[in-house]
Amino acid sequence: MNKLFKINKKTAFVVYIIIDTFLVGMGMGVPFFCILLGFPVGWYIAERLTLSGNNSKNIISDILKYSIYTSLFTFMWMVVIWGQVSMMLLDPGADFANFGIPMILYDPKISFVGWIILMVFISPFLQLLTTIFASNVTLWRISKKMDEGNG
Repeated sequence: MNKLFKINKKTAFVVYIIIDTFLVGMGMGVPFFCILLGFPVGWYIAERLTLSGNNSKNIISDILKYSIYTSLFTFMWMVVIWGQVSMMLLDPGADFANFGIPMILYDPKISFVGWIILMVFISPFLQLLTTIFASNVTLWRISKKMDEGNG
């Protein structure tokens, strides 16, 4: 298990890119699985940074930085997938009702706009939040283990 934390940062990010791309495909453009991926990624980031021996200020800023990188990659996928579809808004004859998205609002066009905002902006932000949350829980557990070991 310790070998997992000693791999190169670039190699770890390439592995993340492959897994995230696979999960985007598994969700057929809906990044639900990518949001859930934030939990193990947050754990990995926190464990890796604490093993490197950084001080707590550097660890927290690095967690935020790496979490933003991971969610930006998902954001880029969502822009690629849903960016072209959003051009339907410029087409006056577009059939939003039969596009296949859930009608979450009363009007099909407004539902379409809400869906695009949800997919492109809110979902990567939720992934960012899950990654940061999992990292902080991991840091809390590590500090609790250290306190029990010293006490």
